[in-house]
Amino acid sequence: MATTNLDSMVNGNVPVEKETAFNNFYSEVKEIEKRDSVLTPKQQIDRLLRPGSTYFNLNPFEVLQVDPDVTLEDAKKKYRRLSILVHPDKNQDDPERAQQAFEIVNKAWKTLENDDSRKKCMDVIEEARGRTDLMIEEKRKRQKKEGKGSAVEEDDPAKYKHAVYVMTMKLFADMERKRRDLEIRDAEERKRKREAEIEEEEAAKLDKEWQKNFEESRQNRVDSWKAFQAGGTSGKPSKMKKFKGGFKPPKHKAETR
Repeated sequence: MATTNLDSMVNGNVPVEKETAFNNFYSEVKEIEKRDSVLTPKQQIDRLLRPGSTYFNLNPFEVLQVDPDVTLEDAKKKYRRLSILVHPDKNQDDPERAQQAFEIVNKAWKTLENDDSRKKCMDVIEEARGRTDLMIEEKRKRQKKEGKGSAVEEDDPAKYKHAVYVMTMKLFADMERKRRDLEIRDAEERKRKREAEIEEEEAAKLDKEWQKNFEESRQNRVDSWKAFQAGGTSGKPSKMKKFKGGFKPPKHKAETR
């Protein structure tokens, strides 16, 4: 029976270059299997809820695991696949975390689906690329000055892509921090204005009550004044005894023993 290429490789009956090619192919297959294994429901939920996910998930491309330059149609396909994987109905052993992951995936898709929000995301990506390029140029200049040559590790496409990815995460995080700071300042300003309004309302209420009480007591004050005036000019004789010559001292009584 004829020996297959795989059998030949196993038995050592093929040239080294063919064996190397097979090993490379086998490694690629394992990488694909490894990549696909990440798409299991549990692993996707863990990925979307991992420590630091608050900032990672600001990037919708990161959430959906698609390249920023991907077409909207391809992004939609990935969204559908992920939404099915993490759907609570498909993960009844962990429905709460699945619901959180499902909402994150939905939010990412809505961000990319909207033209304005997607453009803002692409602006962040472009800025990240620009900053990364500047960083690399500065790194080259520094190395040349130190006599280390102009080659940098970011010349490797994979490492360049990673550098852009890191810069993108930083920019998204900076945007979120600024948004939160602005939100806090707005909330504090609204609170300050509301407190001022409440203070004015309380002052107006107190003034209104004072005016009301003042008006209600006006007649009493008028009546009291009239009574006072009438009492001072009634012409009735005073009950106090008057003595000729003014004040009369009391009689002195002899001391008895």
